[in-house]
Amino acid sequence: MAIRMGTSEHGGTFYTQGLAIAELFNRGRADGDKCSVQTTDASIHNAEQLDRDELEFGFMASNWIGRAKNAVAPFTKNIALRMVAPANAGPMCFVKLVSSPIESVADFKGKRVAIGTKGSGMEQHVHTIFDLLGISFDSFTPVHMGFAEGAAALVAGAIDVQFHPPIPNAVLTDLSRRANIRVVPFAPGQLEKVLAQVPFYRPVVMEKNAFRGVVENVTQVGVINVLVTHERVRDNVVHDMAKAIADNLDRLPQMNPLFKGLHDLFEPLRTNGAAAFEFGGVALHPGAEKAYREGGWLG
Repeated sequence: MAIRMGTSEHGGTFYTQGLAIAELFNRGRADGDKCSVQTTDASIHNAEQLDRDELEFGFMASNWIGRAKNAVAPFTKNIALRMVAPANAGPMCFVKLVSSPIESVADFKGKRVAIGTKGSGMEQHVHTIFDLLGISFDSFTPVHMGFAEGAAALVAGAIDVQFHPPIPNAVLTDLSRRANIRVVPFAPGQLEKVLAQVPFYRPVVMEKNAFRGVVENVTQVGVINVLVTHERVRDNVVHDMAKAIADNLDRLPQMNPLFKGLHDLFEPLRTNGAAAFEFGGVALHPGAEKAYREGGWLG
């Protein structure tokens, strides 16, 4: 049985993480049982494809999985997702050219802001953040672009700001080498307002020199990204995927630095049980639960 994993656009955060996990999962498996990584429009699209039985696994930002489960907009029906594992927690950020007069997120009025592809999780993050900050989509020009396309547009001066997924990501690192960029900080009180009202966000510090253009430590909004499946996916398949991740918590960060801190995300399993992974009320798949019990993570 061929296994399909939905990720994101080519070169995106989920895509590069998916390649690493699939490599580990496929070791020793027959060709017909290997996992193939598929490009998608990320979180929302992955959930919809899981529902249509077009994927066995998919990456999602944790803030969307409860919405998919409960048919909350942008989802129009209940999707029977099940948790497999967390993938990473990292800061999202807006970036601009150093020559731009923009000083903070409060200065986006009248600007051209690339917010990700239409209907993507990145676009939904912008809606969530801007709604809380009172930034109307009528006050700036939202531009729907993929990450690589948006980076090229920023360099060319076709847009003023680009919203990026958690670092490290290859597109942003490359952009920082091609152009003199800066991370756009939140204005005083903005970040605190968002964090106080959105339980699935957390503050994450982007450390100085994380990429060229981070000239000082700056706190941004972070969200936990997760790998999910559907309740219909066979227990043995999910077991093998969860085991491939849990058995390689030290190896995965060596393969992709986005997995740095993954071991820490697993630790709450020991004290909080399966509930530690059940973001948004989405239950842990029985196959994953079995793998974590075998690995000593669950009692």
